Amino acid sequence: MFVKVKGQGWLALTLIAGLLAGCGGGSGGGGTTGTTPQSSGTTASGGGGGKVIKIATQSPLSGGSAIQGEAIKLGAQMSLEDHAEEFKALGYDLELVPYDDQGDPKKGVANAELIGADQAVLGVIGHLNSGVSIPSSVVYEKYNIPMISPASTATDFTDRKLKVANRVVARDDFQGPAAAEYAVNNVKAKNIFVIQDKTAYGQGLAEAFRDAAEKLGATISGYEGITVGEKDFNGVLNIAASKKPDFIFFGGLYAEGGLLIKQARGKGIAAPIMGGDALDSSGLVDIAGKDVDGSLYSSVAGDITKMEEGKQWAEQYEQKFSKKPEGYSVYSYDSMSVMLEAIKKAIEENGGELPAREKVRDAVRATKDFQGVATKVSFDEIGDNAYAKVFIYKFDGAAYPGAMVSEIENK
Repeated sequence: MFVKVKGQGWLALTLIAGLLAGCGGGSGGGGTTGTTPQSSGTTASGGGGGKVIKIATQSPLSGGSAIQGEAIKLGAQMSLEDHAEEFKALGYDLELVPYDDQGDPKKGVANAELIGADQAVLGVIGHLNSGVSIPSSVVYEKYNIPMISPASTATDFTDRKLKVANRVVARDDFQGPAAAEYAVNNVKAKNIFVIQDKTAYGQGLAEAFRDAAEKLGATISGYEGITVGEKDFNGVLNIAASKKPDFIFFGGLYAEGGLLIKQARGKGIAAPIMGGDALDSSGLVDIAGKDVDGSLYSSVAGDITKMEEGKQWAEQYEQKFSKKPEGYSVYSYDSMSVMLEAIKKAIEENGGELPAREKVRDAVRATKDFQGVATKVSFDEIGDNAYAKVFIYKFDGAAYPGAMVSEIENK
C-alpha cells in the first residue's frame, strides 16, 4: 500500500489484511441495497480494540453508473486501509461503510438520513452524480457531517455555500468552457449539435459548453434532451443528422453516451462526438465498442499513469482489487486521504479524544496544500479545490482510457 508521509515520497508498506467490502449485500448493520449499507463494511483495525471511526461512501453500486460508483468505493477503501495503522496508534479503528445510492436522489437522501443517525460516522466520500450530491448535502448539513466528492461537478453543489460540501475536482463552469475551447480552437468545430440528459449534471455541463462555444463563434444548430434510461435515440439522432453538424456534444452519463455514439455511427453520422467526465469510464467502451474510436471526452480526472508515483499507485490498486482503476478511483483515494487528515487534526486539537462532527467539518474546509496522488487540494470558502484541472482525452481505438490530448488549468 502507499501512504504519503510529509517531506517524503510514497512508502511501500505491507498490505493490511481484512480486505474487500464486497459489492453484494451483507447482514452487518441490517444492510440491504439502497437504503442501508451495501455491506457490513471494511474495518481496518490492524488488530482491533480501539474506538471506531466510520467513514461512509455514497455512490451507485448498481445500475447504469455502477462502474464509476464502485471505483469511488474502492478508492476510498484503499486509502482508509492505508491509514489504518496511523489511526490505531491514536487509539482508533477505521471502518468503511459503503452505501448504494443507485444514482437516485431519493435513495441518496434516504441513505444520508441513516448516515446522520449513526453517531460513529464522521465523514462521507461521495457522491458520483451531482443530482444526488446536491439534495443529500442538505441532509449532511443538518447533521454537520462533512462530505468530499471526488466527482460531482455541478456549480450548485458548492454555490449554495453549505459548510459541509466540498469537492476535489473542477466545476462545470470550468469544464464546459474548456471542452468548448478545445472543440472550436483545436477541432475547428463551427456547426455544433448539443444533446443533454436533463439531469443537474448533464444539463449544466451542456449549457456551459453551449454558451462558451457560441462566445467563441460557433453556431449551435440544435439543443435537444434525452432521458436517462433510454435505449433508442433514433429520434434525436434524426434531428441531429438533419442539421449536418460538424461536431456533437453530449452532456450525460456513459450508459446513454455509449449508445448515442454507437447509434450515431450506425446512421452514418461521422461528426466527432464529445462528452464530459461522466464518459470517463471503461463502461463507455464496453457499450460503444469499436465505434468509440475518435470520440472525445473532457474529464476532471487526470491520467495518473503518466507520473511514476501514480503508476505505482495504479499497479497497487490493480493488485489489490484485480481490476484497473477508473478515472475517479484515485480522486476518491485522495478525497478519503483529505478526510482522514482532517479527522486526525481534529483529534489532536481535542487532546486525543474523539472530536465533534463540527470540528471535523471545519478541519476539512480548512485544508490547504494537501498533496494527494492525483491532485493537490486547497479548499476555498465554499469548498471548491483551487488546484482542480480539466483534461481532454481522445479514443484511439476501443481501449480505455483515451489518450490525453490537453490539460487545462483554471485561469
